Amino acid sequence: MSSTRQTPTRRQFLHAIGLMGGTAAVYNLMTTFGHAAETRFPGPPKLAGARPGASVIVLGAGLAGMLAAYELEKAGYKVQILEYQARAGGRNWSLYGGDKFTEMGGATQTVGFAKGNYLNPGPWRIPHHHRTLLHYCKAFGVALEPFIQFNHNAYIHNSDAFGGAPQRYKSLAADFEGNIAELVGKAIDQKALDTQLTPEDLDRLKEALRGWGMLDKDMRYTKNLRSSEHRGYALPPGGGVNGAPQPSDLFPFDEVLKSGVWGQMAFFMNDEFQTTMFQPVGGMGMIGKGFAKQVGHLITYNAKVTKLFQDKAGVTVTYADTEKGGVTEAKADFCVCTIPLAVLSQIETNLSDKKTAAIQAVPYSNSVKIGLEMRRRFWEEDYAIYGGHSFTSQEIGLVSYPNFDFFKDGPAVLLGAFAGGPGGYRLAGMTPEQRIETALAQGSVFHPDSYRKEFSNGASVAWNRVPWVMGCCARWNEDTRREHYQELVALEDRVVLAGEHASYVGCWMEGALLSSIDAITRLHQRALQA
Repeated sequence: MSSTRQTPTRRQFLHAIGLMGGTAAVYNLMTTFGHAAETRFPGPPKLAGARPGASVIVLGAGLAGMLAAYELEKAGYKVQILEYQARAGGRNWSLYGGDKFTEMGGATQTVGFAKGNYLNPGPWRIPHHHRTLLHYCKAFGVALEPFIQFNHNAYIHNSDAFGGAPQRYKSLAADFEGNIAELVGKAIDQKALDTQLTPEDLDRLKEALRGWGMLDKDMRYTKNLRSSEHRGYALPPGGGVNGAPQPSDLFPFDEVLKSGVWGQMAFFMNDEFQTTMFQPVGGMGMIGKGFAKQVGHLITYNAKVTKLFQDKAGVTVTYADTEKGGVTEAKADFCVCTIPLAVLSQIETNLSDKKTAAIQAVPYSNSVKIGLEMRRRFWEEDYAIYGGHSFTSQEIGLVSYPNFDFFKDGPAVLLGAFAGGPGGYRLAGMTPEQRIETALAQGSVFHPDSYRKEFSNGASVAWNRVPWVMGCCARWNEDTRREHYQELVALEDRVVLAGEHASYVGCWMEGALLSSIDAITRLHQRALQA
């Protein structure tokens, strides 16, 4: 991030307003790039009429693979799942106290969290419209609870604003909205909008601006009790003789603009991040466990796939037992492959050149998450923050506060970093100990009196160092999707691919499940024609 800033132009002002009010356009653009999409859950697949004895081998016991196995077995297919790890769930994963994790390069962490505490290294929240995932969570008895995405009382920090001091989101957002409302109000009074709106529309707009921007009767955004209703009081309303509230000082508007607060305002308006959101009770890994209860009898664990070949007679998969040693061949009529593309590209196959090119064309993003266990919930006790996120321009990206066990005594785990981009790669290049130190140093900007003092232990996961995925999630762009997407998802003879990489809801569990339903529906149709 640049260390020098200039006063924004009118074009930049309008762009900032567009980020708040025009998120539909931003969302449509994200959909084009495969980063977001309204999900389309048609209900469980209808796979009637399976041929007796027909068999399917599923590669990978992540959510896509387990859903495929569940629905195929229910339809009458003979199913086997091969899973590289000693557990099911894939990136649906939680780390608890006592767990061990070894990353590429050999660094091993033993998690020291207290009982009941955890870190979700991968997915950690479920949007309200991810209906496929919500359906199967309910069907498989996975208990969910609210995930607090939006907390007005959390912080925003930008090294270039306010001398590097973090400010409450509610105060920054209120001052941004108030000043923008005043600017638009002045434009109305100067008749700059007369050619676009009728006099009646202008009156309605002014009234709306007064309410939205907390303007006074003269259409000004000023320090008063009205503006403090949004941004917070210098002295909140109380009781008795001295109960009168006192208004708070407004921030200088240039500092508000330097903070980039509109980025967080737009973030919370994105369709994927609107409330209500959910999380599983006890950690995100509970979803993987819920799925595994349905199909665990089908899973062969510690099975490292090394070859995938098909011919007119069926599919042959060669895999090594990573625990006991030895190499085995598994055969079936068909195969659903949910292995992440970064790993699949290194497995020997006889898939077509076009399919192979599609597999190799999609890069994976990196992400680093760091869990910090603190001895007490100082963010609640000292700062009145209950769930939600504080954002920073530093490499850690944000600090996220736990959404359960409010007011409880004893230790709790903060998400001390959710880093992507250059910051994510820099953190990934560190040792686990160095990552913890960086998270403590940068997170202290929000809670300087408590962060190091209350720290107990921590754990981190850098996704490009995770051997069974080698990255966070698939990152299509407009060109690669246009050239390779249909080839990637196409059924090739007896093999079909599924996973978040085979969807337009990339990087979400919902995308993995939707792709799985689509893949097995087409595979079933192919099997009926065999």
